[in-house]
Amino acid sequence: MAPTNEKVSTDVPDDVVFSILSKLPLKSLNRFSCVRKSWSLLFGKPCFKNKVYKNMISKCHPYYDGASLLLNHFESTDNEWKLHLLSGERFENKVRLNLPHPFNRNYGMYDGPHILGSAAINGTLCVYSPRNESNIVLWNPATEQLHHVPVNRARLFYQYEIHYTIHGFGYDYVRDDYKIILRVEYIGGLEDYDQGVPSGPFWDIYSLRNKSWKKLYVNMRKCYMSSAGSAVYLNGVCHWWGKQWRGQSVRETYVVSFDLHTEVPVMTLLPSDLHDLEGADRHLTVLNGFVAMISSYQKTTSAFHISIAILVEPGVNESWIKIVDLGPFSGMTHPIGVGMKGDIFFKKDDDELVCFDLTTGVMESIDVKAEIWRAQVVIYKKSILPIKGMDN
Repeated sequence: MAPTNEKVSTDVPDDVVFSILSKLPLKSLNRFSCVRKSWSLLFGKPCFKNKVYKNMISKCHPYYDGASLLLNHFESTDNEWKLHLLSGERFENKVRLNLPHPFNRNYGMYDGPHILGSAAINGTLCVYSPRNESNIVLWNPATEQLHHVPVNRARLFYQYEIHYTIHGFGYDYVRDDYKIILRVEYIGGLEDYDQGVPSGPFWDIYSLRNKSWKKLYVNMRKCYMSSAGSAVYLNGVCHWWGKQWRGQSVRETYVVSFDLHTEVPVMTLLPSDLHDLEGADRHLTVLNGFVAMISSYQKTTSAFHISIAILVEPGVNESWIKIVDLGPFSGMTHPIGVGMKGDIFFKKDDDELVCFDLTTGVMESIDVKAEIWRAQVVIYKKSILPIKGMDN
């Protein structure tokens, strides 16, 4: 065939490019956004954002293989805290678990146990009371291994009231160690500061491998409050969210990510469109293998909306990707947790807990009632392997 001078176009139609980009992993997609200006504007297009969202939630991440759910909640009808293992297609199977000592006694609504854990911490949970966060237990429900974390005696040297706040619990893959991050603050009146009350706050980290506490020489911000949705763990890193105030207004909202191996934190600011949501409640979670921020807010007195943003690269402010806005919902309150298959758990105004399936848009009751601020859902993966350092 004789050669021709006809030019071959190297341009790929936009719809083909958009289809390819929408199927990329979020980290790759975020980096490709700097290639062309039109690509950087893709998330402003509802149709593209919807494609990315559907591709993401339709894939079952291996993180959830073999996992189930734990529901920790206060039931006012029985005036007690209950812990249930949920399984089944629509969580129809509920097995009540006995909480470990000292949390197996009848706590009041405000003094009950809180749980930090995830599918990736080898079946181990961190159980503590938000009212007394020096009382910490590591517990494997499957093996009944238990470890009562000792109080850091070095912190008792000063004769002042101490306020503890747990900020994270997770697994250091490199050192094969389980660690707890604790913020410590001494409480005293103004007259006490002339008498040697230590400045602070301080940060401590506990090592199960060494069975000891040590001081962290880091400068990092605290979580907003110690409650469900304030902190998560993923792939060797503990994450928590907080607010920086200026007078009566919030100057910025952020996520701190603390690497349990390097023991170095990084901070990521929320984008302005999420930070500026007036009166929004935040819930930090893991969604299909990514750290995600669920912001819930009201546009009217009765309508409830949520926005979900993914943190692609901790420490990079521009790496947030807002994947979906949902609502309005009526008769609903803020989320209490996220399940394995794109499920978000809410509480209704009548105290009934419901599950919203992100893939189908269907809302279903799970036949449990709970107090609004006294309920949490934790993804749990059973492990019968003994853990070194845990008591038998």
